[in-house]
Amino acid sequence: MGQPHWFALGDRVSASGAAVATMEPLSPRLRAMSGFTPPTVRTPAALLRQAEPLQQLFKQAQRLARLQQLLNNLLEPAAREHCQVASVNNGCLLLIISDAAWATRLRYRQHKLLQSLQGLKEFAGLSRMALKVCPKVNLNTPQSVATTAAPVLSVQAAASLREAAECISDGKLRAALERLASNAQRAPHQ
Repeated sequence: MGQPHWFALGDRVSASGAAVATMEPLSPRLRAMSGFTPPTVRTPAALLRQAEPLQQLFKQAQRLARLQQLLNNLLEPAAREHCQVASVNNGCLLLIISDAAWATRLRYRQHKLLQSLQGLKEFAGLSRMALKVCPKVNLNTPQSVATTAAPVLSVQAAASLREAAECISDGKLRAALERLASNAQRAPHQ
């Protein structure tokens, strides 16, 4: 890396007579007089190697990435994108599964998968697996609060709900169906 560039704000007058702020390099003499030494710029990799808490976090992330690789080698290709290693604590491997259907499929194979993992040195001491369902969040795109529009109730569906409500003897159910049918009138596309 080269010498850090220190700048001072200066003013000059443009051809039109307006004052213009400029940034000019400080002379070595002024730099010495200022007593200010800017912090050196370090790369993220250097920060990770030097800062103890970041170093521990980085090592843990690397370990989880390695465990994920080993798990992926044992999973069928279609299951890989639905299964994420979350942690290994006290002999328990915690897997985050994208939906209940994949969790069910993995639970059927859990015993065989656990035996295969126990044969790997990285999973030494593994005694059980826990599967938690957590819908996937795409980390590459920002999530908005309302990503999809509210469903719109068609006029025909509202009419069917009103007909059904007329035949219901339960007052609470009738009122609920009528409230639901009234949503069609407020729909913006109707």
